[in-house]
Amino acid sequence: MELLVTIAIGMTMAGVTFMALMPLFKQNHVDAAYDTTLSVIRNYRNQSISQSKRYILTFTSPGTITVQYWGVGLPVSPPPVTVATYTLPPDIQFAVQAGFPAAAPDSFGTGGTAIDFDQGMGLGSQNYIMFMPDGSSQDTLGNYNSGVLYLTLPGDLYSSRAVSVFGTTGRVRGWRLYNQGGNQWVQQ
Repeated sequence: MELLVTIAIGMTMAGVTFMALMPLFKQNHVDAAYDTTLSVIRNYRNQSISQSKRYILTFTSPGTITVQYWGVGLPVSPPPVTVATYTLPPDIQFAVQAGFPAAAPDSFGTGGTAIDFDQGMGLGSQNYIMFMPDGSSQDTLGNYNSGVLYLTLPGDLYSSRAVSVFGTTGRVRGWRLYNQGGNQWVQQ
């Protein structure tokens, strides 16, 4: 009888501990996805500068990043070659949620499109960036390509993160959504 009571108490404690740690596991997935996305973007921007190459990063929902090298040839460039593919944890998505502020990070877009590059060109909603040897981000037409990308755990508004890219310089900034007298993006 004493053994059964001891086992029951141990199982209860294990269950409570597991339930208490679940939010931490979810938060870890968000942090891992954000860190991966930010580091992939920064890494290939740096490689484009140091190697004098063009890299195209394509973001595909729900959570895939494809990196391609696009060589230079005359009179026509060869087709891009896939270099790497990164997949975010399955519970994290490139997505937007109700409650995102209309003031998007770095004022790129309105917070209504999950993958929103080519801002300022009248197009918007492009799903890729191309880093050039000078470090800038451009589209395939040679226009500077600024924009923002949102990552989130669906159903958990304050798990949301964003990454913005400023086309002329290629500057990459990370953001987190906080409730500070209203929802707003805060640079990380």
